[in-house]
Amino acid sequence: MRTAIKGTITIDGQQIVITNPDKPLWPEMGITKQIYLEKLTALSPYLLRYCRDRLLTVIRYPHGVPGMSFYQKNAPEPLPPYVHTINHDNINYITLKGLPELLWLGNLAALEFHPSLHYAGSSLPCEWMIDLDPSLEVEPRIMEATAVVGAVLRSLGLDSIPKTSGATGVQIIVPVEPGITFGELRQIGHFVGRYVTEKRPDLFTLERLKKHRGNKIYFDYLQHYGGKTLAAPYTPRARPLATVSTPLLWEEVERNVTPADYHLLNIEERLSGMGDLIAQVAPQPVGEIVARLP
Repeated sequence: MRTAIKGTITIDGQQIVITNPDKPLWPEMGITKQIYLEKLTALSPYLLRYCRDRLLTVIRYPHGVPGMSFYQKNAPEPLPPYVHTINHDNINYITLKGLPELLWLGNLAALEFHPSLHYAGSSLPCEWMIDLDPSLEVEPRIMEATAVVGAVLRSLGLDSIPKTSGATGVQIIVPVEPGITFGELRQIGHFVGRYVTEKRPDLFTLERLKKHRGNKIYFDYLQHYGGKTLAAPYTPRARPLATVSTPLLWEEVERNVTPADYHLLNIEERLSGMGDLIAQVAPQPVGEIVARLP
C-alpha cells in the first residue's frame, strides 16, 4: 500500500496543507499534483482575474483524469480560515480572493474552475460571452464559425476576443460597460445568433436540444442568467492533454488553431509573451447597440 505524503506550504502568510504531491492528475502528460500546483500558481494572476469574487463551481477529480469526478458548488467542510464563502440560493459558494484558496482547491484536485457570469451580490453581468458549442466531439469547423461571429460583431462596431473552451467549443468574449443587464445581452445575443444561422444555416443552429442539432454548432445566447457558469478564461480542463481555456488572437482563429494547442505545459510561456488578451480589449458600448435593435 502506498504511503500518504503530507506537508504544508506557506503562501501570503497562510499555511496550506498539501497531500500526495506525486499523485498523477494528467497521466498522459506526466502532470502530478505538484506540477499542477506549480502551473496553477503561474496561471493565478490571470485565472483569478476572472474568478475573484464570483460564485465558484469547481469540478474535482480525486484520482486524476480520467477518473471519477463531481461538481462542487457547496464549499466542503471544514474550511481553512482564509477561504471566503457567500450564500446564494441556499448554496454556500466559495468566492476566491487570492492564491492560497486557489492552491487549497488545487490540492483537493479541483481541475476546472467555472465562475458565475456576475460578481457575488450583483445581478449584472461582468462580460458578454457567446458560447459556440459543437454537436460533434471533433469539430474541424469551429474556428470557421468563430471567425463568422467575430466578423458580425465587428460589423456592429464591437471588439471581442475569442477563447478556446479547452474542450471542444469556443467562447467569444465582449467586455461590457457597467450597467448592461443579462436580459439585454440575451436580446443582442438572439439578434446575432439569428443573423448567423440565417447567413450560414449549414454551420449554426439555435436548437437547444443536442439530439435535434445534427452536426451543427449551437450558438448559445441563453447562457446569460444569474448563477449560470462557463469555463473561466485560463482554467485547466480535465481532458487527457491537460488543455487550458485560452484567449486567442483573431489571426490564430484564421490559422485554424485547435484547443489542444494550448495546455498546462506551454501556457506559461504563451502568457509571458502575450499577457492577458482579454484585458487588452476595452469595455464595449453594447448597450448603445441594444438600444438600436429592432
